[in-house]
Amino acid sequence: MSESLSKAMILGCAGTELRPDERAFFCDERPWGFILFARNVGDAGQLGSLVASMRDCVGRPDAPVFVDQEGGRVQRLRPPLAPDYPPAAAPGAVFARDRAVGLRAAWLMSRLMAFDLARVGISANCLPVLDVPVEGAHDVIGARAYGHAPETVAAIGRAAADGLLAGGMMPVAKHMPGHGRAFADSHLSLPVVDAPLEALRERDFLPFQRLNDLPAAMTAHIVFSAVDAQRPATTSPTVVNDIIRGEIGFDGLLLSDDVSMKALSGDFSEKARAILAAGCDVVLHCNGVMEEMRAVALEVPELAGKGLERAQAALAAVGPADDADESALRAEFAQLFESVA
Repeated sequence: MSESLSKAMILGCAGTELRPDERAFFCDERPWGFILFARNVGDAGQLGSLVASMRDCVGRPDAPVFVDQEGGRVQRLRPPLAPDYPPAAAPGAVFARDRAVGLRAAWLMSRLMAFDLARVGISANCLPVLDVPVEGAHDVIGARAYGHAPETVAAIGRAAADGLLAGGMMPVAKHMPGHGRAFADSHLSLPVVDAPLEALRERDFLPFQRLNDLPAAMTAHIVFSAVDAQRPATTSPTVVNDIIRGEIGFDGLLLSDDVSMKALSGDFSEKARAILAAGCDVVLHCNGVMEEMRAVALEVPELAGKGLERAQAALAAVGPADDADESALRAEFAQLFESVA
């Protein structure tokens, strides 16, 4: 089955293996990709089997399987499957002391994550986080950011994305066009950012512009009142078309952030419709709740046209992993960050 018969959605599952109803649903509805969370992770054999069974349902061995493996508090694979990596702020702190060493640290961390993820069949990591926090913002980003200056975030974000690509892993920039000014957690409520457009251009948009050639990106569930005072970026045609596609210049695959987050209003069918109507290419649903996934699937069409082209280009942008020496890279990283085995 080709991507052209896939639906424009990425879905999760409830546990460590597919239930019969999940298997039947995925076979019938054919999501383009899947996403994993800590609830899905047991040991290496189990996780590899789960990933393989997801792909088997849709008949596509290259169906992308995503995860949020950032390091710090956002890390779905933990020891012994993967080391506990430091948060993004850690290579940022190294960068502040020595730019070249900081960039190397970010590249290494991503390259090592790619080893961990590839071993169990995962093919995409929702990284780099290109948000630039402001003073007093909600700590939902916090140490997940590489720094507090847009140039720093852009430089380290590029190194992190390059490390993933070197390991044959698709990077996903987030949260476009910027989550750093949010004074609320969009998992729980809808943040509203009242900053003027010029301030957003100078700070928030800049890292995304610098990395607008990445294959995929994820939106922010945030209202930018200077652009669209009524709708969050994820469901705003103005933000998607004028800012993300226009000013930022991103023409890669655009995923929504999780449709089940509380920042979005309406039932799941309404939310899925609004996401696609705004110009996002793919709807992301993460929590594995079957009733919600069915409602999303009712509204999501097959990938076609520009969305299909972007999905195919995102897969094609990721080549095979390099032949790097894992043990040597881990030893180098350990010298930089003693907390990581």
